[in-house]
Formats: sequence, structure tokens, C-alpha cells
Amino acid sequence: MNWAFLQELCALPGVSGREEAVREALLRRLAPACDCRVDPLGNLIAFKKGKKTPEKRRMFSAHMDEVGLIVTYLEEDGLVRFSPVGGIDRRVLVGKPVEVAGVPGVVGCKPIHLQSPKERDTAPQWEELFIDLGAASRQQAEQLVHPGDRGVFVSPYTGLGEGRLQGRALDDRVGCALLAELLLSDLEYDTWGAFTVQEETGTTGGRTAAAQILPERAVVLEATTACDLPDSPPQRQVCRLGEGPVVSFMDRGTVYSWGLYELAGQAAQAEGIRWQPKQGIYGGNEARSVQLAGGGVEVLAVSVPCRYLHTPSCVIQKADVEETARLLRALEARL
Repeated sequence: MNWAFLQELCALPGVSGREEAVREALLRRLAPACDCRVDPLGNLIAFKKGKKTPEKRRMFSAHMDEVGLIVTYLEEDGLVRFSPVGGIDRRVLVGKPVEVAGVPGVVGCKPIHLQSPKERDTAPQWEELFIDLGAASRQQAEQLVHPGDRGVFVSPYTGLGEGRLQGRALDDRVGCALLAELLLSDLEYDTWGAFTVQEETGTTGGRTAAAQILPERAVVLEATTACDLPDSPPQRQVCRLGEGPVVSFMDRGTVYSWGLYELAGQAAQAEGIRWQPKQGIYGGNEARSVQLAGGGVEVLAVSVPCRYLHTPSCVIQKADVEETARLLRALEARL
């Protein structure tokens, strides 16, 4: 696994609808080895020639976008109102550093000593939050940002404990890094890769990418929530760090191909790869849109376990990423 490239991807802003920096980094890396193009929506479509042509056209996909913030209004006092892009827990925002169109700022709300007892016991509502860019007036703020500008969390990509990584957007960019590594390897079969946009706001990119490629089989690469934490009963932990890639049989958007689910398990067993089934029917990803392309697509989701999704500090285990890469190579040779 190219950890330096993963770090590079995580450092780039790529809130839904503004994925261009991430796309350009991927394009630079893939263009020497793949036939690449960018569609009108912004998806990066890559084709890699393998040793053979598969019986069924296959596609691997990973989304480039991350959750974030979008500017909606500039107050007269220079503070910036915003809305979420994608699913974000409001509890993680207050006091957090952010960058809006490259401008540093911090998320604020009413000071706690002015809050009512009820307000202190609940997360602030979106309309109660603002971003402080250091501007003293609306005119100053207008020199810095405009409505529609995106904001990202500012959080370093660092090691955490023994063999773990922490940082912003790891839950998105780890799939991109894994797919790039797969496409840069020697493939058994011709393979399409789709690095998609706007997954966090409706899986739009996955729908249009699959409509162009028209695969018969697709593997969606993702991260999924690891709830192996205190006060989480075993049956609701979804998955655990250190137990390998997560393979889904169903989530809230997709009933996955049973044949591909079994194939993943068989491939893992044959190659000695540690893996885990997703425990429970939670979440969803762009497989819900990919499966609708053409006359229908067999889909499979392979995910890296990740704590604290959609926050400034996602946590993953490097060994899980390595095992996921091994499973992807095993699947590529068997799809």
C-alpha cells in the first residue's frame, strides 16, 4: 500500500461537488498506466488492460468526495453561516478548525454561559452555528469567501498508537488509494475503475459512471463504521478494527449479490485473508445506484473498518487496509 499517496489524497479538499483536486491527483498517478477520461459530472473513468478479457464486464468504484460545509450567508459582523454537505454529527463541530476556500477559520456558536439549561444538554442546531474567519465586517468576509464555497475540517494525518492512522477524509480516500493501487498492478482481466463524485449527497456519480461503463459486475470500495467501542453491544458493533475487510450482504440501500458475497469469502479463504461480514443492516453507499445501470448489475461492497466516520478524526488500522488490498487482488482474478 502506498501510504504516502493516501496521505496526499487526505490532505486535499474534496467536498461533494468540488472534487477536482482529488481527481487531478488520481489522474496524475493513473494516466501513465490507464486510459483515463473525465465525464461531464466530474467522475474519473479509468480502463486498465489485463491479460485476458473477462466473460462479464467488471467495474471497481470508489468515491472521491468527503462530507463538509457550504457557505450560505455572510452576516454583517463578518461571521459566516453554513449548511452541512453530507451527514455530519453537529456535536463534533463547535470549536473545530476549518478551511473555507483555503481560508482558515473556526466553528462557533453561542457561548455556553449564555445558553439555557436545555441548550447545554443538546447539540446546537445548524442555524445556531457559524464560522469565524477573523473578519470584522461583511465587507471583509466578502474579500475571503462567497456563498457556495466549501469548507473542510482541518485535521492532521498522523499515526495513532500501534499501526493505526487518524485524519480527515480517511473514510473516503482510503477507497480511492486502494482502487488506484489495484489499477496500477498487473491485472488478470480487463478492468474498469470509476472514481466518483457526490456520493455523500446522493450517490450521483456512481449512477452516471455505471451508466457509461455498463458493467455486469461491480465492486464498491468504501469505509464502514466500526463501533467496537464501550457501550456498544456486540450485535451492534457493525465491524471491528483489526479484523480485516468488511463484506456486506445487505445495507439500507442494497441487497448484494449472494454469489459475489460467497465468492469474496471463498477468495479470502483460499488466499488466507482475514475478513469479516458486516454485522447488521446499516448505512449504504453508491452500490444502490450502480446496481440500476443498464439491465442491472451484480454488486458487492468491500469496506475498510473505520471509527468516527464523517468527523475530523477518522481512525483506521493499516493491517485492515493491507488485507483489503489483498482481497481486491483476489477478487479481480476471480470475477
